[in-house]
Amino acid sequence: MKYPYFPGCSLRGLGRAYEESLLAVLHHLGVELQELEDWNCCGATAYMSVDETQAAVLASRNLARAERAGFSELLAPCSACYLVLNKLQHSIEQFPDIQQTVQRALAQANLNYRGSVRVRHPLDILLHEIGLDAIRERVVQPLRGLKVAPYYGCQIVRPYATFDDAHQPTTMDQLLATLGAEVVVWPLKTKCCGGTLTGTVPEAGLRLSYILLKEAQRRGAHVLATVCPLCHFNLDAYHAEIEHRWGPIPIPTVYFSQLMGLAFGLAPRQLGLHRNLVPFRFPSEPTVACP
Repeated sequence: MKYPYFPGCSLRGLGRAYEESLLAVLHHLGVELQELEDWNCCGATAYMSVDETQAAVLASRNLARAERAGFSELLAPCSACYLVLNKLQHSIEQFPDIQQTVQRALAQANLNYRGSVRVRHPLDILLHEIGLDAIRERVVQPLRGLKVAPYYGCQIVRPYATFDDAHQPTTMDQLLATLGAEVVVWPLKTKCCGGTLTGTVPEAGLRLSYILLKEAQRRGAHVLATVCPLCHFNLDAYHAEIEHRWGPIPIPTVYFSQLMGLAFGLAPRQLGLHRNLVPFRFPSEPTVACP
């Protein structure tokens, strides 16, 4: 099984542990990834608020290059990249003026885009292509006794619920249960973590992250599992500020792919767990060692 792969900027920076764990897990499952050649930043969601047309042009180059390479699909693990590329696809289909602007811009680089590339998320691939049965067969260290709160964030199911429910997604829930974990039922799985507010309006951004951590703690979760580099950063990096305002909430946040790797028996360092600021601990065991 082989998929073309768009890493985006975050997975080569603060989200490095996401890429490390995802590549390790997919390789373990026999999935080969082919990185899109000469990809560029998708513009993330911030550029849309500055100039939506230019943001569409910037993102379109990636899909045009994927189409030129003969790809019919493109795997985008980062939530912002996944949203931006999906939004571009919908915009081209629904708004002729955007399509014309994009095509004119691409022509300047000797490119064009016919709209044939389907943007996929790892959760979609894992559940609907690889399948839970195949994943279950790879589990050698079930995550028994680990209570996990699955946190999807805002972007992978809204506004384009292409592979899961927009308000009550379950793909990660099913995956974590297959790994042997106890999935915590909580109502905040798609509530915003604060996003970039932590850097622009810190009090508002921190409070949103605090609400998530506090509710996860109240419901007995040992750890939050996320799919988004920015969500992971907000929920992992600001514990000192949150503790200063509201008291300590010592709940770590990890990528779902890191938990998959542990269940598969892969080494914590191979999964980037040493990069977490709040150490991940099993309920009755010491901090996971990263030799």
